Amino acid sequence: MAMEKSCSLLIHFDKGTPAMANEIKEALEGNDVSRKIDAMKKAIMLLLNGENVPQLFISIVRYVLPSEDHTIQKLLLLYLEIIDKTDSSGKILPEMILICNNLRNNLQHPNEYIRGVTLRFLSRLNEAELIEPLIPSVLANLEHRHVFVRRNAILAIMSICKLPQGEQLLGDAPELIEKTLASEQDLSARRNAFLMLFTCAQERAVNFLLNHLDNVPNWGDLLQMVVLDLIRKVCRTKPAEKGKYIKIIISLLNSSSTAVMYECAATLVSLSSAPTAIRAAANTYCQLLLSQSDNNVKLIILDRLQELKASHREVMVEMIMDVLRALSSPNLDIKRKTLDIALELITPRNIDEVVMTLKKEVVKTQNKELEKNGEYRQMLVQAIHSCALKFPEVASTVAHLLMDFLGDTNVASAMDVVYFVREIIETNPKLRESIISKLLDIFYQIRSSRVCSCALWIIGEYCLSLHEVESGISTIKQSLGELPFYTVTEDGEVVDPTASKSQGQVNRASVFAAATASSKRPAVLADGTYATQSATSEIAMTTPALAMGAAGTNANLRAILLTGDFFLGAVVACTLTKLVLRLEHIESSTVSVNKAIADALLIMTSMLSLGQSNVLPHPIDDDSYDRVSLCIRLLSSPTDMMRTVWLRSCRESFVKMIVDKQHRETEETKANAQITHAQPDDLIDFYHLKSRKGMSQLELEDEVQDDLKRATGEFTKDGDNIRKLNRILQLTGFSDPVYAEAYVTVHQYDIVLDVTVINRTNETLQNLCLELATMGDLKLVERPQNYTLAPEASKQIKANIKVSSTETGVIFGNIVYETTSVLDRNVVVLNDIHIDIMDYISPATCADVAFRNMWAEFEWENKVAVNTNIQDEKEFLNHIVTSTNMKCLTPPSALDGDCGYLAANLYAKSVFGEDALVNISLEKQSDGKLTGFIRIRSKTQGIALSLGDKITLKQKK
Repeated sequence: MAMEKSCSLLIHFDKGTPAMANEIKEALEGNDVSRKIDAMKKAIMLLLNGENVPQLFISIVRYVLPSEDHTIQKLLLLYLEIIDKTDSSGKILPEMILICNNLRNNLQHPNEYIRGVTLRFLSRLNEAELIEPLIPSVLANLEHRHVFVRRNAILAIMSICKLPQGEQLLGDAPELIEKTLASEQDLSARRNAFLMLFTCAQERAVNFLLNHLDNVPNWGDLLQMVVLDLIRKVCRTKPAEKGKYIKIIISLLNSSSTAVMYECAATLVSLSSAPTAIRAAANTYCQLLLSQSDNNVKLIILDRLQELKASHREVMVEMIMDVLRALSSPNLDIKRKTLDIALELITPRNIDEVVMTLKKEVVKTQNKELEKNGEYRQMLVQAIHSCALKFPEVASTVAHLLMDFLGDTNVASAMDVVYFVREIIETNPKLRESIISKLLDIFYQIRSSRVCSCALWIIGEYCLSLHEVESGISTIKQSLGELPFYTVTEDGEVVDPTASKSQGQVNRASVFAAATASSKRPAVLADGTYATQSATSEIAMTTPALAMGAAGTNANLRAILLTGDFFLGAVVACTLTKLVLRLEHIESSTVSVNKAIADALLIMTSMLSLGQSNVLPHPIDDDSYDRVSLCIRLLSSPTDMMRTVWLRSCRESFVKMIVDKQHRETEETKANAQITHAQPDDLIDFYHLKSRKGMSQLELEDEVQDDLKRATGEFTKDGDNIRKLNRILQLTGFSDPVYAEAYVTVHQYDIVLDVTVINRTNETLQNLCLELATMGDLKLVERPQNYTLAPEASKQIKANIKVSSTETGVIFGNIVYETTSVLDRNVVVLNDIHIDIMDYISPATCADVAFRNMWAEFEWENKVAVNTNIQDEKEFLNHIVTSTNMKCLTPPSALDGDCGYLAANLYAKSVFGEDALVNISLEKQSDGKLTGFIRIRSKTQGIALSLGDKITLKQKK
């Protein structure tokens, strides 16, 4: 395979209708300008796509070179840029002398456009023999009246200086450019001049900058950006001198250009750890966050703030309210990222302000005109929940406001609210009475089965006083409406007694229309098993479904029960049982207790009657039937042991769950905090004992921070050398004439191969070329060039490969070279490089509800059978977690014990934002072997297949 030449042009070429060389030649020799232009374009495209048409060159010299048309002259320069100017031995072709004469005429042309494009062409020319006779003309253009010419003359001089023979060709170029820079008035020309000094004579650029320190803020944004590049480069080579440059950066933070502001902040963070510098950078980022309208820009700035938070949390804590102002953006991704940053910056000092802001945002979500209000409200509720858990004293200010959203039509948001209430009522005993009172008042507004179930559990567990218990029983009875739930008339029609009072007879089809609309779909339970779940439990009850039986009334429980949701009926039965048992404990009147028991039994038997009738399309399920029956038996003959179980054990289990959750969060926080803890032998620096030597406060702070870094070894800290060695792959054998090995670096969206090639022979290898090809979602960004390798010499070759998705890919290729003794090209086949999916995914966390929702939504599933020699369930789980770089969402307390089976959920996120879900279900057989399945689900096919292959390979130890 022939190696493609490097070129600065990329033009689309339709290979379906290639132009013929004789047609192009005929058009070039004609007098029609438009046909000449078209012919030149075709000739350029043929050359770019590997076609060699040497017969056109003489025609172009004779008929195109003398043309005065600007478009033809521009195309001529593009043509000259891509043709071969040297022979096989590297010598300039004789016919290029004709071109050189034409270029000199163009550089002295009266039209400034012709001069400018010719100078731009020279900046891409690498042949010193062609450039040398043109240098006087190039230098003369530095004083041209038109800025377009001067700007390109400076770039041409810079490219000449960069050539290997640059010093011989233009030894005094830096001095000339410095004089030009001092006298030039145009911003773009000054920028090019300073860039030339920065590239070719760094000391002159530094001296010029230091001599004009006071004027730097008044320079244009183009020049200021180059100044920042220079500062970064100088400070990397001379860290001791960065104090004076930081002053320049601070002065540029107030620039009118947002690009300069952003670069200043980034440069400041990279150069200094002084609190004053970090504070200035954070302030700049916050200003840009509010002033920029582009959502992509906002997300980039939030990423920078996230990085600052990780390394300089103390400074970022002061910025929390400025960061929260980004919530004004309508974009949900920006809101989510803003809340994530803010929640990690909460302290006792700022918690009140943060919660007040979040409360205002919650109130704003009541405006129905805004899009995705429900999703945003859910994010806010979760944020407030997190705040209230960290700082319980703020719970009282938000609990009642959030409870107004229990009847929200967005079920996910309402579920977050009810989970918040459930946890707060346990962790804040002082709020119990007010929360219970509020919950009983608004219970009729709840229209979701899942929210009702959780609210009923709260009522059953936390109604403790006589008044609360009686109010709880009364609320449930009113929500269920009049009993029985249905009656059959003499004509055999089914009638809802509640509806018959206001609407008359209603036939069976209309009363239970909502039930027939219930659809079924599989759902994953907490233990990883599947169950059938009615869609009516997923969505909030809408007005049409209620209109038949309970519209205009408070009978929300009745309406949901009539859709066939008997799980909710079982929850109602359990709640009534708890309330009646508690009433029996605190009420002295036997009559009142017996009446409550009778009412509860009537409700439960009515539910069983409804479930066993043929009124609803689906009868009551066995689990719900057994649960309601148990409640009936318990109320008929209660025992002390059962009272203890129902009134204490349930709540104790919930308390244990909360304590376990808090313990896990505390352990994670400690683990993260240990990373940044100072060591006992760290240097203690006393500001007042520091020699100031005329330094400003910022310079002093920066020097102190540098001392601290030296003391803690941060400057000299090396990376993980073992990990680096693991990433070195041998591509050829030791006995091959060319030895090659690659160091693979995986970034987020690209892979960099740093290939070391060593000539093991005693001959010079010519046109040595690394040819690579890819399989999977990998694409070569650029092809490496040809090289000449002396005997026993080595060469570093870099190749960039773009990654477009999380999928295992393969890179394969050859090393091709020529030797003087053998005319044919020699080929050394390289070992394949397998790109591991583990480089793209990282452990992440998500709520159980979010996990189940994603599990139900994702369509790609890969089912892997367990086949391992590991015999312990937990050991196998830990092995899979380690091998797949995922996080186990199932808490350790749920995995305790030895019961012979295990179910756990794992979760990870890719660098492309893809979610990877894994469910492990294991069972231990009598012979000690583990059996079961590992299910992988994702939105895309690639990650599911790649992760499945990885697990299959790594199952056995």
